[in-house]
Amino acid sequence: MTDDSHESLAMTDAHRPTGLRLDPHTTPERPSPLPNMCRKSLERNPNAHTFAPGEASIVLICSVLTNSLVLICVVAAHMVSSGMSSRGGLVGFDINSNFNLQGTELQKVRELDMEYSQMRAPGVYGGIPFSLTFGVLSLLFVVAGNKPPHRMSRKLLFGALVFQAVGAVVYVVAVGLYLHFIIGVNATDVCKQRERLYARNGYTWMSCDVGGADAAVAMFGLITAILYTAGTVLTFQTIRRVRRYLQERKRREADKQQARASPQRAPLRAETSTV
Repeated sequence: MTDDSHESLAMTDAHRPTGLRLDPHTTPERPSPLPNMCRKSLERNPNAHTFAPGEASIVLICSVLTNSLVLICVVAAHMVSSGMSSRGGLVGFDINSNFNLQGTELQKVRELDMEYSQMRAPGVYGGIPFSLTFGVLSLLFVVAGNKPPHRMSRKLLFGALVFQAVGAVVYVVAVGLYLHFIIGVNATDVCKQRERLYARNGYTWMSCDVGGADAAVAMFGLITAILYTAGTVLTFQTIRRVRRYLQERKRREADKQQARASPQRAPLRAETSTV
């Protein structure tokens, strides 16, 4: 650059106002509007922090998963214990290729398997719609409750409370009835004869004790009952917080209306006193 250009740059720098002189390596900092926005939102709704995404919704999502596990275990328990009737299904073994059974003994095993499967059928026909119904209803409450609790319908909150309270009790009763039914079926002569025929050919796992899949049904059923109990408590607490919030909001609105009405009444009193 020439000397004239250097002098012109120096003159422009000297004549530039001091308040507008900027460092080329830095940018001016602007105050962020977020703190003011957050402060104003808290002033409008001071109880907003109490309505974060509900724990009750998380509990309901977990109950949907456990209901699905109950459904899977009910079907698996029936297929595992069915013996010959489960070939080609989930278990998928063929008694003709695994057992050295012939004649009347093979026919007897088939008849006992079919009879035992029919005896266990009420457990499957009752367990599948039961777990499916509770799973679908739990999912519906999760979808319907995707809004903050203070914006939800009071009927929906009370419906979720009643549903989870009833679900906790009904699931405990259902688990007890299921285990009682399975133990009763396993105590029959049909099960005992099946156990002896299978044990004679080396399959001691086909016993008349409560199987692992049946125990899994009971375990996941009790976990679901615990989740519904926890959801009942959390939903009850949410209803109380919503009620307190609505009462406080109504009180604040009444105070604002009273504050707006009081300045209008004061001049009227002054005028009447002067007259």
